[in-house]
Amino acid sequence: MVNFVLVAGAWLGAWAWDDVVPELRAGGHGVRPVTLSGLAEKSGVPAGQQTHVQDVVDAIEQHDLRDVVLVGHSYSGIPVGQAAERIGDRLRRVVFVDSNVPVDGESFVSSWPDGRAAIEASIAATGGFWAPLTTADCTGQGLGDEQAGRLVAGATPHPGATLTEPAVLGRALGELPATYVKCLLDGEEPGPDVARLLRGEHWRLVELDTGHWPMFSRPHELAQVLLDAAGT
Repeated sequence: MVNFVLVAGAWLGAWAWDDVVPELRAGGHGVRPVTLSGLAEKSGVPAGQQTHVQDVVDAIEQHDLRDVVLVGHSYSGIPVGQAAERIGDRLRRVVFVDSNVPVDGESFVSSWPDGRAAIEASIAATGGFWAPLTTADCTGQGLGDEQAGRLVAGATPHPGATLTEPAVLGRALGELPATYVKCLLDGEEPGPDVARLLRGEHWRLVELDTGHWPMFSRPHELAQVLLDAAGT
């Protein structure tokens, strides 16, 4: 048995994993979806990036989880990557699902050279939050109308400070045992930071022929990728 700790990306909470959780639990594993501070049922809780890192660490340490497969989707790859090195030998593997990865001293917006201005403008115009995604953002991402509707309806504004504060890494991310899941409808190649990490001996690449939110568009396939990554 392993313990899956699942962290969804910007605007989303633990609920985003509802279609993935039953399949993981059916395999006899522990599963703990995490809602980060300031999102979903935790809306209104002040949060910076290190708050989100601590949210993940607390979810693991307070429940004394071992053999942890720590999963970060999209934005959440940044706090998850930092949390993975902080939980020590509790970690079995970290899985990045079409995600950003932390770079010491860099923020989420640092990796968006073309989109940074738009994100920062949204944060300024929305009282310190990144405005939630819209139906238009779901186009071309392999989502049916019902799936896109659930995704958009459940999204909440994302705390802006978590996007602009720098990551803090104590060691090279490439030293962690990791799987990177690339969702091909959201771009065929991983970004340069991920490409460098994949050249190391501890990282491996898995491709899914779907869009950026596979927990909605391909939950069965994503669950199987997670089980495979765990070595179960």
